[in-house]
Amino acid sequence: MVTVVPTATKTHCPYCSLQCGIVLDGTATPVGLRPQSDFPTNMGGLCAKGWTAAELLEHPQRLTRPLVRDSRAEPFRPTDWDDALDRIVGAVTAAWRSYGRDSVGCFGGGGLTNEKAYQLGKFARVALGTSAIDYNGRFCMSAAANAATRALGIDRGLPFPLADIAHADVVLLVGANPADTMPPAMRFLDEGRSRGARHIVIDPRATTTVRGAYLHLQPVPGTDLALANGMLHVAIREKLIDADYIADRTTDFESVRRAVRLYWPDRVERITGVPEQDLVQAVRLLAGAGRAMILTARGAEQHHSGSDTVLGFINLALALGLPGRRYSGYGTITGQGNGQGGREHGQKADQLPGYRGLDDPVARAHVAAVWGVDPAELPRPGLSAYELLDRLGTDDGVRALWVLGSNPVVSAPNSARITRRIRALDFLAVSDFFLSETAELADVVLPSAQWAEETGTVTNVEGRVILRPAALAPPDGVRTDLQVMRCLAERLGRPGFSDAPEEVFAELGRASRGGKADYSGISYARVAAEQGVFWPCPSPRHPGTPRLFTEDFPTRDRRARFHPVEHIGAAELPDVEFPYYLTTGRLPSQYQSGTQTRRVRSLSEAESAAVVQLHPTVAQRIQVRAGDLVRLRTRRGTAVMTARIVQGIRPDTVFAPFHWGGDGNANLLTNPVLDPYSRMPEFKVCAVALSRADPTRRPEPLEEQQMPDTSTPRFLQGVFAFEGKGLDNPLPLDPSLRYVVPSGAVTQPVYFRGGNSADEIVGVVLVRDGSPMRYFPIAAKGATHVSLRVVEDLLADTVIELFVAAPAGVSGTLIVDLGLVEI
Repeated sequence: MVTVVPTATKTHCPYCSLQCGIVLDGTATPVGLRPQSDFPTNMGGLCAKGWTAAELLEHPQRLTRPLVRDSRAEPFRPTDWDDALDRIVGAVTAAWRSYGRDSVGCFGGGGLTNEKAYQLGKFARVALGTSAIDYNGRFCMSAAANAATRALGIDRGLPFPLADIAHADVVLLVGANPADTMPPAMRFLDEGRSRGARHIVIDPRATTTVRGAYLHLQPVPGTDLALANGMLHVAIREKLIDADYIADRTTDFESVRRAVRLYWPDRVERITGVPEQDLVQAVRLLAGAGRAMILTARGAEQHHSGSDTVLGFINLALALGLPGRRYSGYGTITGQGNGQGGREHGQKADQLPGYRGLDDPVARAHVAAVWGVDPAELPRPGLSAYELLDRLGTDDGVRALWVLGSNPVVSAPNSARITRRIRALDFLAVSDFFLSETAELADVVLPSAQWAEETGTVTNVEGRVILRPAALAPPDGVRTDLQVMRCLAERLGRPGFSDAPEEVFAELGRASRGGKADYSGISYARVAAEQGVFWPCPSPRHPGTPRLFTEDFPTRDRRARFHPVEHIGAAELPDVEFPYYLTTGRLPSQYQSGTQTRRVRSLSEAESAAVVQLHPTVAQRIQVRAGDLVRLRTRRGTAVMTARIVQGIRPDTVFAPFHWGGDGNANLLTNPVLDPYSRMPEFKVCAVALSRADPTRRPEPLEEQQMPDTSTPRFLQGVFAFEGKGLDNPLPLDPSLRYVVPSGAVTQPVYFRGGNSADEIVGVVLVRDGSPMRYFPIAAKGATHVSLRVVEDLLADTVIELFVAAPAGVSGTLIVDLGLVEI
């Protein structure tokens, strides 16, 4: 049972990067929870996960004693702390003797407090002397962090307070779905819309966030970078860029200008499937706004070209003069609870506290002095998260691993292989609240104090450092991770590790002093008194930095830097064997690998099992109804999920959430190919095949489910006289040039050919459901031929027509030929 401290405590939700303010009432049974009415990120709001967070504190499956086993063929049995810690120390020293220091590793998490993330980096490098440390945030924020550091000189998710979003006139959200992933933040988007703001969302799905958008751009998965370059091409072509800002505050623009010359809008349409007019409209909206923001999230970032994709959107923001302008700029929406602070202070393979580079001699000397060690003792940078996991149990990899607050069996890409590698370890220790899928494979499991039972700071999506004070005492037999690190360090001959959170935070401040993420002016007292302090904050008298880039950028020349980037597409494209795109993401009622949220009854009832979202056309092809089981197969593995049929997803794309293990684990399918800069795996797109999971169960006969076995070509063609009524007044060319996609079919445009006998240029307009879809200019006495194969699928009942737009009074003859194929 939880021992209750009899007081109501202001603290914060343990889940996403909003870190919403809540109040825990320790006098209630069960523990009471309500939102803080005045905390800036939620202002009294909470999502379903936040409202139920306290239920886990007294959960019957809570770990309260260390668990051990003498072999993995045996079940766990409870033991005391001395036995558990001695087993870990024994395994560490055995690995050192046989394989060297780097044979012992640590794998952390983006939910660890700043104190624990800092101490884990110190523990790995001082107590263990290993380079083998990384964390699950590598799978979350690394692409955006890399791009922002290269272009802007610093990585802070939002370089302005979250509330600034309410004041922006136009917001471009790229691969972000905050309505589902962080609902309390929607109040700022809603405020903006109430005062006339227009929001543009780039997403292959019509998500909940899209419902409130002014414009939805629905690209082929993996083509966001082409879209970014195409938008910048339009901005340059239409002279919408801020030339003074570019000249005064940036460098290397000309290299980007040259790079985007080839991304003309109709080419980008063929790559992405986003209609040219929508692309142009989005750019005009952004450029015409007095206050505009571009915000990226995992949909744009979790790709093998994720860093370049983010750079493409930063290029656009810089060209429009947004960063540093009031209520404007570029930012990335951090995901995990301490996704920001967790990557600043040392649990990444290549970093030291304060966002310092581990390969920087000056940084090594500074941090080594704080730690009281010789800089030469500090190891060199190690492997990134997937690379570390991929070598577990090998001769040149980690043989003994300690996992804190992470569940890579569920969260790592290509998870079947990672599970095999974890099983190949000589020794695995896991610290967690519950017996996660990764903990089930361990030799020793340590019960950790939960978020409400230990004091610590986290850094939210805005760069605001906040305090989560202990509201409850942990159950008897449970220790904090700081206590465990201190005990292990002492047993390994490295005393001097504190387990007092405020002392550790003060040391973190000293270690970060002078770094880009400088916390040296922040204290627990300040954080509590000021509702958080924005870093960098280099002295106790410094006010903190809510808004970055207002005067310059933290680069050597104080300028932001453009980077030319090229679209290369997904590493794996659909083909005959794997005909669809698979993309993954989060659901409103679940969080990360689901270790916590799947144990909350109300959340589990809302989403009790993994689902795959299918377009109705896809469901018809594979003959499934809503609720049927679907088998998803990629080149790495197979998963089984329940079908959910939705209209708003692209017909070439399926969506799967990543919150479940077992047969429903989406990461059995995902592609681990890595971004060369950030080492981010390509979670967001791979090729997948679909089939009924139970072929013996016959679906009820539905006429519309019977899809044709072969494709059927269709043509709109002929020779037609015309008389122009104005270029801005397109008219139907002929009644015969009209086509309706049959029920139960999908049609793809294949090509357009046209010839013009007139002495002036004319345009043929491809009209879809009454709205222009494509414009084909045909020169005077000229012809054109355009391939349309990858524009987009046309769904059942779509009406296609051909119009002509010609100057008033111009007459002549057009030869037109539009080729389509029904599938």
